[in-house]
Amino acid sequence: MNTVRFGVWAPVYGAWGSFQNPADPPDASYRRSRDLVVRAETLGFDSVLLAQHMVNPSFKDQAVLETWTAAAGIAEATWRIEIIAAIKPLLFHPGVLAKMALGIDDISQGRFAINLVSAWFRPEMARLGIEMPEHDARYAYSAEWLQVVQRLWSGAPLDHAGTHFGIDALQLVPGPRRGRAPTVYLGGESEPARQLAADSADVFFINGRSLEDVRELVADLRRRPRQGRPLRFGLSAFVIARDTRAEALAEYAHLQALADRDDRSAIAEGVDPKVAMFKTNAGQKRVGTNGGTLAGLVGSHDEVAARIDAFAEAGIELFMLQFQPLEAELERFATEVAPRVKRRDSGLLKALAGHPLPSPVLS
Repeated sequence: MNTVRFGVWAPVYGAWGSFQNPADPPDASYRRSRDLVVRAETLGFDSVLLAQHMVNPSFKDQAVLETWTAAAGIAEATWRIEIIAAIKPLLFHPGVLAKMALGIDDISQGRFAINLVSAWFRPEMARLGIEMPEHDARYAYSAEWLQVVQRLWSGAPLDHAGTHFGIDALQLVPGPRRGRAPTVYLGGESEPARQLAADSADVFFINGRSLEDVRELVADLRRRPRQGRPLRFGLSAFVIARDTRAEALAEYAHLQALADRDDRSAIAEGVDPKVAMFKTNAGQKRVGTNGGTLAGLVGSHDEVAARIDAFAEAGIELFMLQFQPLEAELERFATEVAPRVKRRDSGLLKALAGHPLPSPVLS
């Protein structure tokens, strides 16, 4: 079994459940994210993910934190936690982004990583006056973009004449802080996304899905030819853990009722309909983004820990988690769930293996 790591989504949009939750009012400030990450690091969390948007995709009048300046500040405020900054290639020239990433890599002393996202929210690009190619063309663009970035991170001078970029004898000095390039995470479940992950990523990020779906995705990616180290896997999930399953399901119902009050029509109208995540999740109730509670991390502390163990057996190394209320539930997870996972309660895992936990998703 892989060594399990836990990460947390920084609240760059202000909240990860409902914006109507009185116990967790939206706060997308840098200070809140910084303080949260510092606390997560103290509690033993291994990674933090900062999503990237220029405008809030859910609520156009709500704030959203700028990812890369925040990542640099958080790098200076922390000492151990991995900092993953999302990046949309359409927003940055690869040479500029490669240099920025090396700068934050230096600030963090080698703890920096990127999460490549090929864009999905059309109004964001339209408001910036940036042409948004169709789905598969975006991945072709991302593939060349990432190739340039990774070659620049190698430290050698680069000449590149491609479809989208021309680079003339560019060399970035200094190179990576610890002599190795920043880790590349990649999300997206379409065929072009899977192939790009197999070709060029270090970690494939899976949105919240059932255990069966995750096993199929992992198996598909592992079958694909690849050079270098084996591809690793991460999973996004929203966690609701309590002393008993009944308490957890009651809290789920409460959070879902709050989420149902949010008007997320902006996402529905602005998303590219070809994006696999939104097609997969269409019509499914859930709390949180990127699959949220669809991964089923809802139940007693023991049940959630056992389900995490089952995902780890399926190949998941990093669990990138959302909570609400964020700070309180972060503490609960670190205190109650994480120790149970690290203890590897194999007896409970075996008992549950033939009896999957009922889905927490309410119809």
